[in-house]
Amino acid sequence: MPDMHMRRNEGRKMATGATEAAIELRSTGESRNRSRGNPGTGDKEEVLLEVRGLKKYFPILGGLFRRPVGYARAVDGVDFYIRRGETLGLVGESGSGKTTAGMCILHLIEPTAGKIRFNRDGEFIEVNSRTVRSLRRSMQIIFQDPYSSLDPRMMVQDIIAEPLEAQGVRSRRERYERVEELLNAVGMSSQHMRRFPHEFSGGQRQRIGIARALALNPSLIVCDEPVSALDVSVQAQVLNLLDDLQERFGLTYLFIAHDLSVVQHVSDRVAVMYLGKIVEIADVEELFNNPRHPYTEALFSAIPVPDPDFQYKQIILEGDVPSPIDPPPGCNFHPRCRYARAICSKEEPVLREVGGDGHLAACHFADDLVLMGVWGPGIAQTG
Repeated sequence: MPDMHMRRNEGRKMATGATEAAIELRSTGESRNRSRGNPGTGDKEEVLLEVRGLKKYFPILGGLFRRPVGYARAVDGVDFYIRRGETLGLVGESGSGKTTAGMCILHLIEPTAGKIRFNRDGEFIEVNSRTVRSLRRSMQIIFQDPYSSLDPRMMVQDIIAEPLEAQGVRSRRERYERVEELLNAVGMSSQHMRRFPHEFSGGQRQRIGIARALALNPSLIVCDEPVSALDVSVQAQVLNLLDDLQERFGLTYLFIAHDLSVVQHVSDRVAVMYLGKIVEIADVEELFNNPRHPYTEALFSAIPVPDPDFQYKQIILEGDVPSPIDPPPGCNFHPRCRYARAICSKEEPVLREVGGDGHLAACHFADDLVLMGVWGPGIAQTG
């Protein structure tokens, strides 16, 4: 059993080989503006979205009459908030429940339990089956796959205009004028309006998807891995476009991603999910420099460093991710945790503040562990 206190590796620099070797993101080495106050306060005047106790259980059907014999706990009691104008990054392994949480917030998937409240003009409105249609103007999504998310039988002008028509903009002229405006905003032109999706590259298709998400002037956009399906050379262009649009239109993002370098570049705060639960939330610089949960440390140790002279030991998690159908007792991460103690298999840790400044972690030993982080602001610090 390794010692409870691990020595930080101060020489480690944040990098992701493939991404950073091929492209340079704007504002490399510079941190985002994080002067919105204490992220732990959750000031109601600033909060745009509030999620409490969000759960999504998928039934497992069996027997002759296909009745539920169990449930897969895709999202299991998630709590967080997003301030107006900020970007909250949501990271975790495949199957951790990131995308499902985003879909539940927009009611593209009906949640099993929990409350989602959206701040519209200073009034918090609960998002449910009765209110979701009226809130569609305020909440939109950018899908992961730009190939399957666009109808191949529709022209670009009709794809982008469809939300406008669904929300009551009856004048075709008004819709197409808005489409032209949106295409210009995402770096395309009116010449593309009467083309079909198969005539565009992956990056151009994702720009069309972004334009569709902007059609109704939303306040919140759920970005479901918006660059993971794109070539590395195109990813930076789309990320810089999202950054420009956020500044121009005052957008708020829930940014779901696997690439930690991308998350560090675009996010103000980051939430880490494991097996349907959030295990840590903090300001991005605080999280990357001073993780308080062993799972977060393991994620950081998997980041490759493009320096042949730099030596570090990657943390290899033992075993497989437990099944969401039958999660382990106590802490979900304890079967794979190198710091696990007897209490970890008996009591589930609560997500609590550790160290101040709104840094939350769900670990019994979060106050005692000294874990290895990723040093230096920005994502391309190599010197």
